[in-house]
Amino acid sequence: MMRSYLGLDQIQVISFDLDDTLYDNRPIIIKAETEFLKFMQQIAPAQHQWQREYWLSQKQQILQQSPELSHDTWQSREQTLKYTLQQQAISEMQVQQLTRQGMEHFLFHRSNVEVPQSSIDLLNSLSQHYPLIGISNGNVDPSRIGIADYFQFILHSGNGLRMKPAPDMFALACERLQLAPEHILHVGDNAQADVFGARNFGCQAAWLNPGYGQTEKQTPITTLPHIELSDIQQLRYLLP
Repeated sequence: MMRSYLGLDQIQVISFDLDDTLYDNRPIIIKAETEFLKFMQQIAPAQHQWQREYWLSQKQQILQQSPELSHDTWQSREQTLKYTLQQQAISEMQVQQLTRQGMEHFLFHRSNVEVPQSSIDLLNSLSQHYPLIGISNGNVDPSRIGIADYFQFILHSGNGLRMKPAPDMFALACERLQLAPEHILHVGDNAQADVFGARNFGCQAAWLNPGYGQTEKQTPITTLPHIELSDIQQLRYLLP
C-alpha cells in the first residue's frame, strides 16, 4: 500500500539509497563481518582470536581518535585493521600487506549480493523514463552487484563526504546534475538518513517502510515523506 502525505512535484531524477532499499543487506553485512574476522585469524593469528567484541572495541578507539572516520565506513575499517595489526610483532610491510588482503576479502563478501530480479526489472523500467542516481552511506560495489549500468552515477559517503542525513551527497548530486533539489525524488528505507536528509536539503522523499526484506514497520516520524511505500515495486506508479 502506498500512502501519500505531501503532493509530489515534478520529478526529473530519482535517487536511490541502495542497502535495504533494493535488496536485503542485513545478512550480507553479518556474513561479510564474520568471514572477514575468520580470515584475519587465519592470516594473522592473535591471542584475541579476532573476536567480534575485541574488533568493535578497537574500532571504537579509532573513532574516538578520529571522529571524522564515522562518515567513512571503508576508511574506518582500514584504519582499525592497521591499528590492530600494528599491535602484533610484525613489520610495517607485513601490516600493509595483511591490511590489503583483509580489506579485499571483506569487499568480496560485502559485495557478494544477489540483487533480486524484481529490483533489476524495476531499475530497468524506471531508467527508461527518469535518470537514476544513487546516494548511499554504504560501500557496496555497484558494478559487482550488477546495478551500476542503470545509474548516471552513485555517490558513497567518505573521502570528505559525510553520511546522510548530512547534506553533502545531496548537494554534490545537485551540482553534478545542474538541477534544483525539489526535482529529485530520493527513495530510501531509513527515516533519519533518507527521509529527513532528503527533505532537509529540499528534495522530495519516498520512504520504504518496512525496508527491503523486513516485515516490521518503523514507527511514525516527525519529518513526513512525500510518499510512503510498503513495497519498492510501488514506484512503478510513477511510470507514464
